[in-house]
Amino acid sequence: MTSARDRVRKVALADLGIDIIIEEVSMARSWVRCTAVLIALSLSLMGCRKQLPQHAAAVPVAGKLRFDGVTIVDTQTGKLKPGMSILIGAGRILAIAPTQSMLKDTATPTIDATGKFAVPGYNNMHVHVLDQENSSALLALMLTQGVTGFRQMSGSPELLEERRNGTLPIGKDAPALLAMPGSILTPFNAGSVSSTNALIEQQKREGADFIKVGLVSPEVFFAAIAEAKQVGLPALGHLQEGVDAGQAAQAGFKSIEHLGPGDSIWIGCSTDQAKLQADAAEHPAMKAPPFKIPSFIEKLAMGHVKKILINPAAFEKPEDVARLQKAFDTYNEEKCRSLATRFAENDTWNVPTLVRLRTQELIDSAEYQTDPSLQTMRPDAVKQWREVTDRFNKLPSAMRATFREAYSRQLALTKLLDSAGVPMMTGTDDGGQVPGQSLHQEFDELSKAGLSPLKILQMTTLMPAEFLGRTTTMGTIDVGKDADIVLLDGNPTESVQNLHRIHGVVRAGFYYSNADLNALKGSIEAGRGEFH
Repeated sequence: MTSARDRVRKVALADLGIDIIIEEVSMARSWVRCTAVLIALSLSLMGCRKQLPQHAAAVPVAGKLRFDGVTIVDTQTGKLKPGMSILIGAGRILAIAPTQSMLKDTATPTIDATGKFAVPGYNNMHVHVLDQENSSALLALMLTQGVTGFRQMSGSPELLEERRNGTLPIGKDAPALLAMPGSILTPFNAGSVSSTNALIEQQKREGADFIKVGLVSPEVFFAAIAEAKQVGLPALGHLQEGVDAGQAAQAGFKSIEHLGPGDSIWIGCSTDQAKLQADAAEHPAMKAPPFKIPSFIEKLAMGHVKKILINPAAFEKPEDVARLQKAFDTYNEEKCRSLATRFAENDTWNVPTLVRLRTQELIDSAEYQTDPSLQTMRPDAVKQWREVTDRFNKLPSAMRATFREAYSRQLALTKLLDSAGVPMMTGTDDGGQVPGQSLHQEFDELSKAGLSPLKILQMTTLMPAEFLGRTTTMGTIDVGKDADIVLLDGNPTESVQNLHRIHGVVRAGFYYSNADLNALKGSIEAGRGEFH
């Protein structure tokens, strides 16, 4: 017979890659207590944004504003148009003309922008901000970096509903939400082709802009691409273990994030591709459970996954890193260029997120211990990041050597993709949980990879507009387009460092001077990640 006392046993869910302590309460005890314990565990590990009563943000409409004497940078060609005036109103660019020829209007506030360079607002095309508790602070921090638009790379039915209702935490001091998916496809919600198809159809109904693929089997991966096409949505995200990167491009995978991640592209560049690909298919990062697991266990598991995502490298298995090393050892430049050509021919975009890869693979570098962004991170996020970093530091030296090699190769791969004409965009994967992932740090890493200042500027302005099909409203400074502008103190086509020299930002027609931006950042630092 079962003892009347509570018993605690460790249940190892090996196929899910997690260990969960579940308290088994005897039949003599109240099931209410058991449920409360499980719910508390679930909520503590989910790490999601607090579900508070939401109200539509009342964002005012900007009045007229004029900039005189500014040099406009053509993001398509890099050509400069000095001595220009830009008239904006109600969040749109109303007129552009040489300053000497534009009629004065004393009722319109005018800013002397002589010696400044105007470029479209920056876009961060890979972030996880809306699902964080401190999303308002993170959004304001992005604005201080010149970011006027972002692509949210994780969603949920709740976030999609908030967007439909206009209750997302996006107020005046925030970039615009450009696109958002529904729930990321994982073995928990997309363990089979039929469940995947049903989920994609549901996300289409809920208003998702794209399908984000996370961790699924190769069979489900290609089925997801096909079903997404069927409902009229692009499928993008992570290449899966055991998937041929070239076949993924040909099937219509729209965008590859983090140069993979993992070893999929490197296996495609290997002379031992068939063997390594077969081995990868036999050892997926996460298997689908053989049965439908209770929702509370799914929440517990996803809570563990969130911790892993702080730095996946810290949780890698030695055999998987050894396979990556074998791919490096058998790397063939010609094969890699051929793969890049297939990406270009199939319009398969890439968002390298080099700062994300760097903070995974080189996180033991001393610079991260003093990174300025630590001042704007929540204390609990800093604590958890340090715990995961300690775990990384304890990995075998051979594993960390492979990671160091990986990053130098990823810089070279980014340059190779650029040379092959593969369309790319800037992104950081930042969710406010890891230092060293600002968009400006991404600019510097792209420069280290050998990309020109103009290309980096295009990757954060023009290319996002093209990817989203919104060249009529963003990507260049032209009449009729959104009044999202960054004023720089130096020519961004001459040096990537000039992309950092922000003099002011215009977001939806509202102007933020350098002093305004510093005040925003200061308020976030004072609140350690909170902003109101």
